[in-house]
Amino acid sequence: MTSVNDAAVPTGIAATALDPAYQHDPDPVHDTLREREPVHHDQVLHRWLLTRHDDVDALLRDRSLSADPRKGAPDTFMAAFVEPDGREPSILLMDPPEHTRLRGLISKAFTPRAIEQMAPRIEQIAAELLDTVAGSDSFDLIAAFAGPLPTIVIAEMLGVDPADRLDFKRWSDDGVMAFDPLLSAEMREVVAASSVEREAFFRREIAARRDTPRADLISAMIAAEDAAVHMTDDELVTMCSLLLAAGNVTTTDLIGNGTLALLRNPSELQKLRDDPSLIKNAVEEMLRYDSPVTETARIPLDNTEIRGCPIGERESLVPVLAAANHDPDVYPEPHRFDITRADTHHHSFGGGVHFCLGAPLARLEAQIALNALVQRFPALRLGDAALEYRHIPGFRGLVRLDVLI
Repeated sequence: MTSVNDAAVPTGIAATALDPAYQHDPDPVHDTLREREPVHHDQVLHRWLLTRHDDVDALLRDRSLSADPRKGAPDTFMAAFVEPDGREPSILLMDPPEHTRLRGLISKAFTPRAIEQMAPRIEQIAAELLDTVAGSDSFDLIAAFAGPLPTIVIAEMLGVDPADRLDFKRWSDDGVMAFDPLLSAEMREVVAASSVEREAFFRREIAARRDTPRADLISAMIAAEDAAVHMTDDELVTMCSLLLAAGNVTTTDLIGNGTLALLRNPSELQKLRDDPSLIKNAVEEMLRYDSPVTETARIPLDNTEIRGCPIGERESLVPVLAAANHDPDVYPEPHRFDITRADTHHHSFGGGVHFCLGAPLARLEAQIALNALVQRFPALRLGDAALEYRHIPGFRGLVRLDVLI
């Protein structure tokens, strides 16, 4: 680790989305950390930040590390994510074998082949949403399109009424707020109240499926439980809540961030209009260029070291995915958005046993949504309203994106 004063590199709040400058452009922060202190001890938030591609890649693949915040030392970054009521965490924060058991329960619903069968319905949803704004001069892309589309899709998969999607979106957004370790007491009350509503909703839905099973994911999880997978009601509720949130928030951000990248780079937008078959590579470049999830975390259970830096057991290691995706040692001109880039591999879906289960769905939704959007509105361009990003560490997404058509 380069020996520099703490003041020489961004640390604490300055290295999170709680800082306004970081919200609008995290690249300078990541570049400084990567160049000057690629293994940075953030003594304000009690965590170690890793910003080089190879370090992040190795950490994500390291099965000796834990994702369970209950295994972290008190007063470290990860300790803030321990459930206050002692409840088991979601599979995002579980280790094998519990993680393996629960992930296996739903993995068949998210295979590329299973997801591909959903394409016609996703195309229909995208067309219907664009129909509602077609007569306008402008619209908020997040509220009218990027937000509703993935919410409707995951609601239909779960078998819950998409008409309740405003509640689903609110519950999901509030749930993501829980990832802010510095959340105010007032906002914690909001998050807690939202959690109570969401839990009550899913307990009703689960009870209804036990009485009358349907062809949906909730019924499938219950059927698997009956076949001796041994899920508790609490686990079912937690899984449904996670699927609802993970199934829409980050995909909304992918569509929003991707649209913004296209509109800020008109030549790339024109390439996609001229050749819609570029969409798969374009979405991978969007994920690399402006990742909806900027970081994750792991806990070493024994003393270790990274690049000569001693890391104590139970400390918090934070691989900065967005920084790894812009490492110039791996990506030529990393800050250039190029939908024909030859190497668009990235870490935006994490890695190892915690590689995002919903990656095939997020990719397909973004591919369909973005192609539909740019083909439907050939004069699509940015509106004049200032961009506003969410203030949630670890996530990057727009609150609003005004576009002109």
